[in-house]
Amino acid sequence: MKRILLSWVFALLFFLLISNGCTPHLPGIPVKELPPEFSPEEIAARSLAMKEELARMTKVTENAVFTEKRGYQEYKIGPLDVLEITFRAGSDQKTDTVIVRSNGTISYSFVDNIPAAGLTVRELDHKLTEKLSVFMRNPRVDILVKEFKSKTALVLGEVGVLRLPYYEAGSGKVFLKGKTSLLDLLVLAGGYTEDADIKKVKLIRADKIYYINLYDIVFRGEIEQNVIIDAGDVIDVPELPMFGERVYVFGQVQRQGIYPLKNTPDLMAALAFAGSYTPMAVEENTLIIRGYEPGKKPLVLTADVKAILEKGDIRQNIPLIDGDIVYVPRTIIGDVNEFALNTLPMLQWLLYPGWYRNLYGQPDMLRFK
Repeated sequence: MKRILLSWVFALLFFLLISNGCTPHLPGIPVKELPPEFSPEEIAARSLAMKEELARMTKVTENAVFTEKRGYQEYKIGPLDVLEITFRAGSDQKTDTVIVRSNGTISYSFVDNIPAAGLTVRELDHKLTEKLSVFMRNPRVDILVKEFKSKTALVLGEVGVLRLPYYEAGSGKVFLKGKTSLLDLLVLAGGYTEDADIKKVKLIRADKIYYINLYDIVFRGEIEQNVIIDAGDVIDVPELPMFGERVYVFGQVQRQGIYPLKNTPDLMAALAFAGSYTPMAVEENTLIIRGYEPGKKPLVLTADVKAILEKGDIRQNIPLIDGDIVYVPRTIIGDVNEFALNTLPMLQWLLYPGWYRNLYGQPDMLRFK
């Protein structure tokens, strides 16, 4: 059934595409004129810089959650934390529960509005003992954090506890109780599921995004990526794509279909996997539709495959990326803007069926703004 549906999809899309071939020739962006976004050297430098920054983030000795004193990590008290304070005077002992106010202060016994936020338990113990010494001789105070409520990290995506036959979702806020690494946090969230793409875990901190290969941490021991979590961090564990990274090839080729990107790293490899082009193909007007997302206009590139084969112009053999759509027409495509507009609804239905379904019946939202 899925094969039949996919065949219909390509047939309908093909019909829409060939209907655009009768206007004057207005090419898209020739691929040989498309400058690379980053050179291989720049990509390597960026990757190295991010790894170095992640390595520094594994060695922090203080952040909003904890600090290290004399080689021991201590939690920093914050608003809404619940403290248990035990006071001893002679043989008498009294234990009280105190909530840190939203302004970061507490009141206890004879002392009001003691700043507590940002202090460790030991520091607050010392401060409270000093304040009580004004009213009594040699007060003895013990403090511990009963409930950690002030600092959280958000975990999203493919995490949870396996409760056969399903996973019990673990997405949500995780309360931080001290120095917590990325692996610690995922364990608190129930671990990652079998559908998790652990090579592309995303860490969002403030206004910056980091990509972490959890596979390298777990299976290769690269602890320099096991960053220490800070309050407010967001961890997103994505789902493995159903088909993995892929490209779409259709039009005047022998075998239209979806192919793994690892097997089709460039245009000629994609055409080879599709059985090359048919005798009716206008290979000099091959199109690559790139960067398509709902509500956004894709980049349409033109490549002259004939120039590759007959003139050895390897500049036309553009590297492909995940989601690229390669189309070999049977007639010269006219206005590529009109081409993109006319094929947009089909692209939405083919690549984003859920998004298309949610907007069904709202045709004005299916057009470019």
